[in-house]
Formats: sequence, structure tokens, C-alpha cells
Amino acid sequence: MKKLIVAATCALAVMTGSVQAKEWKDIRIAFDVPYEPFEYKKPDGSLTGFEVELAEAMCKELQANCDFVIQSWDGMIPGLLARKFDAIMSSMSITPERQEKVLFSEPYYNTPGGWFAKNDETTDPTDMDAMKGKIVGVQRGTTMDTYVTENMSGVVEIKRYTTADDMVLDLEGERLDMVFVDYPVGEQTLLNRDGFHEIGQPVKLGEGVGVAMRKRDQDLAEQINKALTKLKNDGTYDTIMKKYFTYDVKM
Repeated sequence: MKKLIVAATCALAVMTGSVQAKEWKDIRIAFDVPYEPFEYKKPDGSLTGFEVELAEAMCKELQANCDFVIQSWDGMIPGLLARKFDAIMSSMSITPERQEKVLFSEPYYNTPGGWFAKNDETTDPTDMDAMKGKIVGVQRGTTMDTYVTENMSGVVEIKRYTTADDMVLDLEGERLDMVFVDYPVGEQTLLNRDGFHEIGQPVKLGEGVGVAMRKRDQDLAEQINKALTKLKNDGTYDTIMKKYFTYDVKM
């Protein structure tokens, strides 16, 4: 009889909408490292970067205990769906293809893709005749990869990399003619060095970057959206952003 009463009470709660949303007090958040300036390790091995600091502030606002997990980019969505972690906060652009698999928060930043090369390379990336035969580096599975694949397949040779660092090494070694990367990544890893420059114009891609979660975790998405909105409104977001960028990336 007791079981019947409990079952009836639960059914009534669902019908009346009185079921309490899950309070997420333990959240595992995944990052792909290194992806400077968004997430990378300091010399002492500690994790830092724009998204790492934003995640720390978000977790503080949520009063949640957050565990940061390092995950390679290729395994991000499979790892999320396999419950290895609860959220991805690693510059994952919101795209229709990804929305079929995961639930996104409201976008929290948007930066364009940028073209970068050694100083002696001056080809305009929009000139398809001049681009014929060029070797272009992209990070596998990113919106930059999608853009180059959709717009330049058959014109350029596309080399895909697991990490941005490996791609930069091949550009330095002249095994690539140019790379197409998230603009702040190119700015941080290439423009700060002698011998490299930006070519062409930045390209705006997608609907911005959001926190990715499993579709069933609507309550987590609501709490994250609320926390991110609070951080934007109280100035915390801007304080963190200005440590890493000289321009506004806020959505």
C-alpha cells in the first residue's frame, strides 16, 4: 500500500508541475587543452584561460562543486553522451548538426575565424584561383574545418589536426601554407611571434559558442543560463574578458 501511495503522489506531482528541478551541486566540465587563450596550462600545471575562469565564476554563482576534465576535441560529444562529464565549455560553436545531439546554453561568446600565415605568404584566401594547390591547416571537427571543407574542397589541400599546437608547428615548419583558426587562438599563438601575420579578413561563423549538455539535462541548462546572465550583468564577465581580449567577444 505504501508503494501505491508514493507512486500516486509522484504522478500527481508530475501532473501539477510541482516536481522540483534537480539542483546540480556537482558538475563535471570538459575542456580541450591546449587552446590558448580559452583553456591552457600554466607552467605549474594548473588550468587557466578565458573559459576556465568563466567556468570558475559560473560554478561559484551556482554554489556547485565543479570538477574540470581534460578531454581531446574528437571525443567531446561522445564523452558527454557517455556521461564522462556533464558539460562541455571548450569553444564549441552552436551548429544545427550539433544541436541534433546535444543541448546548448545561450551563447556566451562569438569570435570569427582568422587566416594566418608566414610573412612571405600574401595570398587572398577568398581568391580561389590563387588558392589552388595551397595547403591549409584546420583543427579537426571545428566550424573552421567545416567552412574550409564546404567552400574549398577540390581547390586546396586540407590538413586536419587534433590540436592547435600541432597545426602551428607544421606552419612553422613550412608544411602548411596557412591556417584557418579561431581568431583569438591565431592572435595568441602566431601574431605574438616574429615572422607571422594575418591574411585576408576574419570570417564570422555560426551562432556563437555555448555550453553543451545532454538533451535530458534541461534543469542544468536553466541553471547555467541564469548564472551566465548574472555574470554578464554584474560585470564579472567583462572583468574576465578584458584579461584575455582587447575587443568585445560577449554575445
